[in-house]
Amino acid sequence: MLILTKERKKTNIEDLKGSLKYEIAEELGLLDKVEKYGWGSLTAEETGRIGGYMAHRKRKKREKLTRP
Repeated sequence: MLILTKERKKTNIEDLKGSLKYEIAEELGLLDKVEKYGWGSLTAEETGRIGGYMAHRKRKKREKLTRP
């Protein structure tokens, strides 16, 4: 569920980040909370955990792409 304001168009990068964020939230068991109360209902620890997993996965993907 993505709400866009002022007719702002979603880019492919935002779409990928969003899907990764939802995927990680689901893996951490937080997706039900997000769907029911929104992203603002997460604690700083939960948000940080999601961000940490996102950074880790992006780093691993970048390493995999740059290796010969």
